[in-house]
Order: sequence, then C-alpha cells, then structure tokens
Amino acid sequence: MSGRARLTLCSAAATLAASSALLPLVDRLVWVVQAAFLLAVQSLVGAAARRVPSARPLTVLAQALVTLVLLTVVFAREYALAGLVPGPEAFQHFADLLRAGADDVGRYAIPAPLSDGIRLMLVGGVLVIGLAVDTLAVTYRNAAPAGLPLLALYSIAAGLSDGAADWVWFLVAAAGYLMLLLAEGRERLSQWGRVFGGGARAAGGPSAPVAPVRTGRRIGAAALGVALVVPLLPLPAIDGGLLDGAGAGVGAGSGGGGTISAVNPLVSLRDSLNVDEDRTVLTLRTDSADVSELYLRIVSLDDFDGTTWKPSKRTIVAVPDELPTPTGLGPDVRRSQITTRVSAAGWYAQDWLPMPYPPSGVRIDGNWRYEPVGMALVGDHGETTRGKTYQVDSLDVRPTAQQLASAPEAPGAIRGEYTEVPDSLPAVVERTARAVTEGAANDYERAVALQDWFAVTGGFEYDTEVEVGGGTNAIARFLRDKQGFCVHFSFAMAAMARTLGIPARVAVGFAPGSPQADGSVVVGLKDAHAWPELYFEGVGWTRFEPTPTRGTTPSYTVPEVSGDAVPELPRTSAPADASPSAEPSESTSCSAVDRQVDDCAGALPQDPAEQGGGGTPWYRTAGWTLLGAAALMVPLLPMLWRRRRRAVRLASARHTGSAGTGPGPGARRTGGGHGPGVGAGPAVLPEVPSHEAAEAAAGHVLAVWRELTDTAWDYGIAPDEALTPRRAAERIVRLGELDEAAARSVHRVAGAVEQVLYAPEPRAEAGLADEVRGVWAALRARAGRRARLRAVLAPRSAVRAVWDLMDRWTALRAAGSARWASLTRRTSPSGHEGG
Repeated sequence: MSGRARLTLCSAAATLAASSALLPLVDRLVWVVQAAFLLAVQSLVGAAARRVPSARPLTVLAQALVTLVLLTVVFAREYALAGLVPGPEAFQHFADLLRAGADDVGRYAIPAPLSDGIRLMLVGGVLVIGLAVDTLAVTYRNAAPAGLPLLALYSIAAGLSDGAADWVWFLVAAAGYLMLLLAEGRERLSQWGRVFGGGARAAGGPSAPVAPVRTGRRIGAAALGVALVVPLLPLPAIDGGLLDGAGAGVGAGSGGGGTISAVNPLVSLRDSLNVDEDRTVLTLRTDSADVSELYLRIVSLDDFDGTTWKPSKRTIVAVPDELPTPTGLGPDVRRSQITTRVSAAGWYAQDWLPMPYPPSGVRIDGNWRYEPVGMALVGDHGETTRGKTYQVDSLDVRPTAQQLASAPEAPGAIRGEYTEVPDSLPAVVERTARAVTEGAANDYERAVALQDWFAVTGGFEYDTEVEVGGGTNAIARFLRDKQGFCVHFSFAMAAMARTLGIPARVAVGFAPGSPQADGSVVVGLKDAHAWPELYFEGVGWTRFEPTPTRGTTPSYTVPEVSGDAVPELPRTSAPADASPSAEPSESTSCSAVDRQVDDCAGALPQDPAEQGGGGTPWYRTAGWTLLGAAALMVPLLPMLWRRRRRAVRLASARHTGSAGTGPGPGARRTGGGHGPGVGAGPAVLPEVPSHEAAEAAAGHVLAVWRELTDTAWDYGIAPDEALTPRRAAERIVRLGELDEAAARSVHRVAGAVEQVLYAPEPRAEAGLADEVRGVWAALRARAGRRARLRAVLAPRSAVRAVWDLMDRWTALRAAGSARWASLTRRTSPSGHEGG
C-alpha cells in the first residue's frame, strides 16, 4: 500500500473513531454503518481524484459533489431528479429534515430515537467532518490541523452525553488522531531514505523508520495519559446557571417503553418563546364552572442539583383506559370531574401533552406513553401535539385550608426523594426559609407564608430586565436582589420548601387562558408559566403561586372569612374570565420580554417563522432551480469542455486545409507551466518565417498534435514532456498497442510537428484532423469499458482548462502590474515637467 493510500485510510479511520463518541446518543447503531459506507465512498473519490494531476480544490469539489449526491440518494431520492441530482424539492426536504432533527435533539434525552432528522444530522455531520479531515491530512498533506474538526466532532458528542463513559470515547478518538499523525510522519520519513535510528533492516529492503515511529508512539501515549489524569484532579469547576437547560434529560431508552426520552423543558424555552407577539397555542372547551384555575400542566421538574431543576428519569407504560387516582389524594377531599377538549395549533409541536392536573382519562390518537409518577403523557417515536385534538377528563380538587393544615407527614419514600437538596445549595436559602416561616405551626402554614412572602410582603418585583442568574449562588442572588421571573420564583420557593422538609417540585405549562364569546378558552404564548407544587398527604400534589401579578392565587391559600369581609390576602391577579375577548390571552403569566431573557421554564411551544401567504416567491423558486441546474452541470463540465476543445481543434483544421485553429497553448508552451506535455517540442518555439500563412500553419499543426496527445492522455497514456515529438509518437504507439494504420497516423502528425518547428519554410499538410480521429477510434477500440467511460465523462486532459485559467490570471496580473508601473512613472515628480 502506498503512503498516500495509507494516509487516506487512516483519515477515514480517524473520522470514524471520533464519531464513535456519538454512539451513546441514539438508541440504534445502524446509522454508523451507513456513515462508514458513505465515508468510504467519499474517501475513494478523493483518492481517485488525487491520481489525476489537477488542482487540489478540484479534488475537494469532486468529493463535496459526490457527498451531496450520496446524501440525496439516501435521504431525498424521491425528491431528486432521476433519484440522483438534488433539485429545489430535495434541498427543501433536507431543510425540513434538519429542522425536525434539531427539534428532536432538543426534545429527546439520551439515547434518543433514531428519527430521519437525527440520522441526517449524524451521517451528514460525519461526512462533513470526514471531508474536512481528508482535505487537510491527505489533499493538502497537513495532518496536524485535521485534529480540529475531529475535536469538534468529539466535543459535540461529549457535550450532549451524560459523561459516564466519555473517557472511553476520548481514548478511541485520540487513538484515531494519533494513528493519522503517525501515518503522515511515516510517509514523510520514508521519502528521506535511510533514517537516523532503528533496528536492522530486512535483507534487501530499505531501512524502516522504526525509531521515529516508536518515539511518536511514546509521546502520544504520554499525552493521552496526561489528558486522562488531569480531569481527575481537584481543579476549579465552572457552575451552571439557574436557567441552565443542558441537563441530562429525563431518561434513557427509545421512548417505546422502559424510560422516558423527552426534552428538558428548559432546553426548548430559549428557542420556543423568543417571539414578540402573542399567538394562539391551544383552544379549549370545558364544562368547568371556573376556568380561572384551569392550569394546563405539561411536565414536572423534580430533580434539583443546586443550579437547576429538571425532570427525573421515569418509567413509562402504555396509556391506560382509566388513569389511577393521583398519589396522596384521600376520599374525603372535595372534587368534581370536568371534561376538557383541547385543540393544538398546527405549528405547535410538543411531545409532552398539556393537560389539566390531575387527569383521570385521556382520549387522543397517535403513539403516546404514560408516565405514572408525574401523571403525564409523552409522545413516542416523534409523536407531537402538532394539530392534535384530544379530550381530557380531570379532577377539580378543592381541598380546604383545614385539610391541608391537618395533613399528616408524607410517606418516607416521598420525603426522601422530594425533600433532597444538594450540599452546594447556599446556607442562606434555608436560613431565609426558616426566618420567613417562623411561628408557622405546620407545613401548610409554612407553604402559605412562603407564597405570601414572595407574592405580597417580601418586596419582590417581577422584572424582565434582570440578568439571568448562574451557578450555585443563583437562588441566593435572587433572594438578595428580589427581582426575577416566574422561573426564579417557582425555583426558589420549591428549593426553600425542601429545606423545610416539605416535598416540592416545579411544574411547567400554561396559566389559565382567556375565555371567548363563543364559550371557548384561548391559551396563547404569553400564558406560558412555571409554578411550584408541594405534597400534602391526603391531598396529593398541590399548586401554589408565588409569582407576583401572575396566574391566580389558589383559593385554599386564602384565609377563610365570614360575611362580606375582604380577605387580607387578595388574589394576585384578576381571574382570567374577567374580560372575555376574541384575541389570544394577554395574561401576564409570561410576557414576550420574559421569554427573551429565559424567564419561564417549560416544555413550551416551538414557534416557527412568521406565517406568510402567497406560496413560495418566484425568486426563491428560480434560485433553487438554478442551484439544481448548477449541481447537475458541474459534474458534466469536464466532458463538455473536452468535447468543445476537440471540435474546435479538428474542425478548424479541416477548413484551413492544414491543422488546427491558431496558436493555442501548444504553440507557446510544450509541457505546460502546470503539467506535462507529450513531446510537443521545446518550451520556446524556434523562429519561423514571419509571413501570416506560415505562422497559421504552425499553429494549426501544433493544435492537432495537442489534440492527439490529449486523446492519448484521456485513455491512460500519461504525457512525458522530456520526449521529442518522434519519441512521444513511438511511446503512444507502444503503450496504446496501436495497429499499423493508427501508428502511421501518429507518426505522420508527429512528423508534421517537427516540420513546422524546425523546417526553414513550414508547409501545410492536409488530412491531419482525420489522422487524429483514426487514432482516437483505435485507442477507444483497445480500451475497456471503464476506461472508455472515464475518457468521456472525466477526461484527464480537462485539467488544461484550469491551467488555461491560471495562465490567463497570471497574464492579467502581469498586465495590471505593467499598467500600474507605467502610471506610477508618469505621475512621479521626476517623470513629468514642471508647470
């Protein structure tokens, strides 16, 4: 195996080694087999293109075009021209898949199901990285910078994984990169002859570069050891943020059973609510008598690590026909059953199902799974709420303050899980909680005291301009500055409740929407909200509302009074049904500014680009059409250029009765400044008679000779600039295994070249174009099928087009420099007369 072939193989292997870090991210490994096959094809195309003496950017372009065709065949065949050439529909399909893949990345935890969008991102990413590595390490022969794209690929995977086995994938990726460096070093050293050390060489063979290779291996092993040991040292760490969404997600598995694969709601927050206008998300119809407390709960966040809240990994099961009674709800608590019919907007794609809590039954089409602990439904294998209409039966639980105040202690399992706080939580959080609840007799009074302190008496302000906190001190800063959003209030109250021994979690979803004149309720983007839920035995998980001027204060937290007396603690905001309107809710639960600064947590709506009518603009259609035509034409350019050049050379020769069209490249350069010529004579033509006919005859004969040598080149007979025309003709006849008639034609053209180059009076010879056509036919007849196809579709001599462009560019630069020098001389003080 040659050094270049070994380097190509190591380049592909290094890319696959780095991409192995992506394996834990999805639940099926079929994509890596597909990526390996396509990467092998891409590498083979690069190896074949590098065998042709052409500009290196052309090699990269050929690989990029083949990569595009491969991706089209795999992912968009039905949208492509003849199943191969991507057009506007294929590119639009790619965009849709990438958009869906990005949504899936934000939606699913590790390992995510292998949707088409994620598969395109994985396979396409590996091919792009592979092209970059191959370009740097093999085409441009510089393997060291190739580590940057490999590092990028590994870093993306490491950033998304849970970190359990990152060191294994680091070892694999690093080994691939070291193998690439060693292959490059081995190739370089082998070109120097005998190296400076190593063992005895084999009999009759060259000295092997053993010592440098061993030294490189030792250095690589030492570097790997340092890279693995240093992270284990007790070095300072960077804290995450209170609103950090890069959690580990909610489970492992494909979503088809076992554990939940769903989004951390904080991930979608930043992308979902960054809009300024309120838009309708859900439309409800309910038989509830009071919609002011009809919160729609999406998911609960119960895993608190000191910096952020995120969902725990939970087991999911098939959706039962009738959902069980919620945990902790006793028979003596007043409740009523309500039915709500929900219609989701066509643009709202959410894999958690918004429902009133607690649900008792759900009727919805599609693939959905039930998470029993949080009593939530999650889409399976890409199922979302987009355009769905479903019906939810739920309980309207109305506990009294006395029932909450007399609630017994929660079971040990619930207390152990939902009162846990990390050691990194600042002590001021617990101190403040105990100070605020001093004098409270039970958990209910403590919970109401916390809610009252945040919403009314504590001096807190709902401020959307406050900077988002970060690190383990984020809650402490919020308690000090007393400014924040619904996320800060709900996170802080839940954390403080846990320090007091009250089981707590955070719920995300939508606050009550706006009743409409037709009896429906519209829930908009601005109704997105987050609130704490506290557990009381005999009642279950109970909502509280600490965010000032947002949502509605639960009735069971308002002191009971007799007569018409006004309660001391009024509701924090007016009921949502106070002013019916025909527009989406203007509820202050989450404003547009809030969303821009990550204020509300939740699995919230993904808002697409502004909806516009009128179809696709004509200029976009025209642009995609031109792009598709260009993608189709670029691979055909070498063939088209070669056919045109042959036609011009031979047709003009027939018209003149001699040969050729005029003094082309062969008349002024025999071997080419950028590549070999086939015996076309010395670099500078000898002086010939100056009259026009002789000069034209010389140019035409040289053009025909160049056509003959280019034809031989197309069929695999590489040019040799060191040979005279006669020797070059003999070489073409020998390597091409030509018969006597074709051999005579070759020698006749070569004799004509020598005559116009060296004879005192060059004369024209008729029929040279026909001689070249005869040689062309003979070469084609002797070649195999692959060689004939190669000569037509990818002729080697087409590289002269690039050389011609480079020559013209050089000439233009020289002319420009001369012109500039002339202007400079004219305007210089010594170059003009004084006036």
